[in-house]
Amino acid sequence: MSSKTPYKVLCVCLGNICRSPTAEVVLRHFCDKQQLNIMIDSAGTSNYHPGKAPDERSQKHALKRGYDLSALRARQLKPQDFIEFDLILAMDHENLSNIQALLDQAHVEYGASQIRSKIALMSEYDQTYLKQALPDPYYGGVEGFERVLDQCESSSLAWVSIFKNSFQNNSSNNRSM
Repeated sequence: MSSKTPYKVLCVCLGNICRSPTAEVVLRHFCDKQQLNIMIDSAGTSNYHPGKAPDERSQKHALKRGYDLSALRARQLKPQDFIEFDLILAMDHENLSNIQALLDQAHVEYGASQIRSKIALMSEYDQTYLKQALPDPYYGGVEGFERVLDQCESSSLAWVSIFKNSFQNNSSNNRSM
């Protein structure tokens, strides 16, 4: 990977109005803090809220911690995303299953050689929430939105550590070639 080409990460939940936009902004915050060349976006597996801003409650709770979600707009995951993104992070196991199904469609549409995305859970390496689903707060109360933020922060820090190690290994491997 060239240092000029950003690594691209897509955070995915069901509707792209609560969990994945929160994950997008939180992960971007921690990547930027470490000056990592990573572009982050988000999408939903469903087409429930196209073009809509994140849920007001998500925005309110995120803003209390310094994360601004107001500029984001919901969109649906599409087969082309598997060509454009290096990593797709699912917020829960059902999202992961839906992403896998769309990946199968992308293989048919574009061919396996065109697919560059790896797929994982947002909590894949998070030692606090290891491989746990990020619960959807949409139908719950305040504690659900706070849990989303807690888990997004924890999982984002774990991914930043993975990214830093991966990029360092890639740059030292490139030097030895």
